[in-house]
Amino acid sequence: MTRFPFGLRTKVIGLSLFLLCLPWLGYQYVWEMEKYLRHGQERTLEGTTQALATALHERPKLFDGQASFLKQVEKSRDLYAYPLAGAILLDGKLNEWQEYQHRFIQYGEANLIMRADPSTPLTLSFTHMVGQYDGYLYAFFQVVDPNVVFRGKNALSVDRNDHLSIATLAPDNKFKRYIVATTQPGWISAFELPANPKQTVPVTPEVRIQGQWATTDVGYNIELRIPLDMVGSKLGFAISDVNDSKYRDITAVVGTSALDTVDKLGTVLVPSPEIENIIKGMSHYSSRIWVVDKHGRVLAKSGDIRYSNSVWTRTLDDENSNSMWQRFQRDYLHPLYYKILTKPPKDFIDSLQDSTELDGSHIQKALAGQQSSTWRLTPDNKAVVLAAASPIWIDNNVMGAVVAEETTHGIRTLRNRALEKLFNVILTIMSMGTLALFFFASSISNRIRKLRDEAENAIDSQGRVRNHLKPSKARDEIGDLSRSFASIVGRLGQYTHYLENMSSRLSHELRTPVAVVRSSLEHLNLQTLDKDTQKYVDRAQEGVSRLSMILNNMSEATRLEQSLTQADVAKFPLSQVVSGCMQGYQMTYPEQQFSVKVPEQPLMMQGVPEYIAQLMDKLIANAIEFCHQGSAIEVTLTQVGKQATLLISNLGPQLPVDMSEQIFDSMVSVRINQAQDKPHLGLGLYIARLVTEFHQGKILARNRSENDGVDILVTLPLS
Repeated sequence: MTRFPFGLRTKVIGLSLFLLCLPWLGYQYVWEMEKYLRHGQERTLEGTTQALATALHERPKLFDGQASFLKQVEKSRDLYAYPLAGAILLDGKLNEWQEYQHRFIQYGEANLIMRADPSTPLTLSFTHMVGQYDGYLYAFFQVVDPNVVFRGKNALSVDRNDHLSIATLAPDNKFKRYIVATTQPGWISAFELPANPKQTVPVTPEVRIQGQWATTDVGYNIELRIPLDMVGSKLGFAISDVNDSKYRDITAVVGTSALDTVDKLGTVLVPSPEIENIIKGMSHYSSRIWVVDKHGRVLAKSGDIRYSNSVWTRTLDDENSNSMWQRFQRDYLHPLYYKILTKPPKDFIDSLQDSTELDGSHIQKALAGQQSSTWRLTPDNKAVVLAAASPIWIDNNVMGAVVAEETTHGIRTLRNRALEKLFNVILTIMSMGTLALFFFASSISNRIRKLRDEAENAIDSQGRVRNHLKPSKARDEIGDLSRSFASIVGRLGQYTHYLENMSSRLSHELRTPVAVVRSSLEHLNLQTLDKDTQKYVDRAQEGVSRLSMILNNMSEATRLEQSLTQADVAKFPLSQVVSGCMQGYQMTYPEQQFSVKVPEQPLMMQGVPEYIAQLMDKLIANAIEFCHQGSAIEVTLTQVGKQATLLISNLGPQLPVDMSEQIFDSMVSVRINQAQDKPHLGLGLYIARLVTEFHQGKILARNRSENDGVDILVTLPLS
């Protein structure tokens, strides 16, 4: 299984990433705060509607002029005088009405009031709308009539031609009827009829009703205006169609409502200027206020939520400055923050901007007598609008409701500012915390690495203690570990020193008793002994000789270690020393074959030639001992760069596994346990290693590539 090398610093940095939880916690906290602020805004807005509704309670005159007493309203019958942006030019061309075309109402078969012959198809229809501006009620009628019949120029009657009838319950509660008929296209002529619907004469000219009659390709247009003081809460219009210019009988009548009696008239709602004056003061606030009747039709309106200027927003704008920190926030931090946050849009779609009729759960509850509020998204999902409604009571009856609306821009702006400051603080804490943790982890890591390096350098590959650890003075766990390692290495050094000196002490202590035994055996051997006794004396002398040889070998290693510390080095030719030694070995071991390859150049090096000769003695003796009988020992000296390589190779048994380095330790031998003619303590290669290391070289043992013997490779630096 693969193990990833996660260091202490990496782990600490990984753990420090948990600091990233802080922004999330902060965001959740601010989100909770925003919920409470929204709850507070909801209660405040409900209080606003309640206060305004209180100002309208028990004031029936504000509502008597409206159609609030109806159980239900019909859009084509009960008219709404929409507020107009400006005065209408009475030219019969209807250009100023085009921006309100979504409010046009089509009248036709469904609004038929009278038809002379039911079998005759109805050819009369018209489009109609009323509006109010500056004390006048404006209206237009775009009539489709294939056969327009005007009033005769000398005719006394005004109703035996195509004409417009108007009926209303005037503010003085009198039933008023008017008729608009003209002899030709142009300025209209209006007449007041008797109140009795059965009478059409006498007529009285009514000059306050002004307008224009214009013919069109499909019929004619009538554009007129009536002073609002002539119009009551009830109003109706009807277009009468005359197709036969000879008999002039009315063939059909289509209108907003029947005009015979007051009860049959429809209603007209004109936004109340009195109520509008009451709520006008709220236009200086961020709320938009509506007052609706019990049918949800708008009686008055004030304010615009798209241009809200709340106290919170003004306060926050005043805090803006151009300091260096503010510029850094604005140029670098805010673009980062607002990848998550959303700014309240400066503009959004207000679907209720020109509404004349409102609906919603909060209004329904308010008209049912309960205060309520609701939240909604704008159609473009850019803004959240809070709406609250409170009922208006008159004689224990709900006559309407006050509706207030606000956006959450102020709260969202305040939330964003809170999150900006929170993120600033968190970024500062995270940066400082991460930096502190990084330096802390780096300090710990460096101390541990230093302790590791000191521990590795304290003991060499042979297990000898080379350096002592310097105990740390830090009063922490790593300091305790350093002091423990220093104590362990110190005790290990003392034990290693004891083992290294054991051979010298043993040789020193055993040499005297061996000499005593040897001299005693020599004196005993001078006596006349029988054959059996002489055999035991010979065995004793042989044993003493072997013991003496062991002591000599031990002494040799000890002396060499001591002499190496005091040796004087000099420059000498290595190739000549190796050639001379090999010549001597060929004379000493005449039965052994040698294959010698030594370069003719001298290969000068710094050292002691006697020690190099001792090194050759140990390596050749080791090779002779392990080589197969009759096989040659190969000795090769070469120069590789600035180093001399001495290779001594013999055919014979291979080294055991993992013994290529241990065989150079003291008292280590790989010989098979069997009867030997002389003792072997494993000191030969140990002495070879001491000599090699004294000359700053390296020695290693390896099995031959053909697995038929062993190579001893010595590398020595050349001068």
